[in-house]
Amino acid sequence: MLADKKFKGYEDTSENWVLSITSLSGAFNGTTRTYFDGMQPDDGKTMKPLSLLQLCRIGVIIYDWLDIPWLKDYYNFGFDHFNMSRKKLGAWGLVECLLGNAGPFATGDWILTDLTIQGSMGMNSHLQTFPNTFYFSYATKRTTKILGVTVPSGILGIHPLLFIRVLQMSQWRHPPDVPPPYKGYRDEDWQENDGALNTISMTHPRLPIEHPSRLVVNDSDCLPLQPGIWYYKIVEADHILFIVNRERAGVQFDLIYDSIFERCRKHVFRKTPQILPNQAP
Repeated sequence: MLADKKFKGYEDTSENWVLSITSLSGAFNGTTRTYFDGMQPDDGKTMKPLSLLQLCRIGVIIYDWLDIPWLKDYYNFGFDHFNMSRKKLGAWGLVECLLGNAGPFATGDWILTDLTIQGSMGMNSHLQTFPNTFYFSYATKRTTKILGVTVPSGILGIHPLLFIRVLQMSQWRHPPDVPPPYKGYRDEDWQENDGALNTISMTHPRLPIEHPSRLVVNDSDCLPLQPGIWYYKIVEADHILFIVNRERAGVQFDLIYDSIFERCRKHVFRKTPQILPNQAP
């Protein structure tokens, strides 16, 4: 957005304002989890009539329509700009939202459409890896291969809420009667996962055009870092370990963030002086 000068009134923005980007379990290329939960694999935009997502959709609409202050203070789905409160919509407005004629799910402007492989490809078609920016990503996984079959890497190390989901995603098969989401698609590429995202999706932008990348096994092997390349590291962890429950990750969480800050302090350097905001000549 800085490169595209999307901020009105700030026409001097530049991608060079950002020195480095680090991603932890980022969904660069979508996730097959969306199809398990109810997105149609043929288009990645519509929901199956009977699915977990449909139940969640109904629950979210009713939650926002009830507009109970203490509940909204506890958790807000971020749909306030759709004005779905019962005070504004009334009973008929609730019916319209539930039927899909109004509200966020009628517009397609919600996260699950972006998290399908097709949706991510659409977003990535406008994405750039800039030559003066440093990139590093951590991709998480909780699977292993036994006799060529991808399975969860253990029972004790995976959060109970995610074990079944890891197992489901490790057995993912794209429906044979539906065209694959992209040329060269293979089920086995998408079977390693952390219970929420596929490991292949978290390394770097791959679709529709793969960006420059390099796998990191030992940090010292990739020094000095070069800008314009997505360095990525595979970490043994489920999605809850780092994203939802910091306490459960414990020391491993601290080590990850310590390495991020150390990398930024010691190994990220600009070849040319950085022009900071409001300091352009």
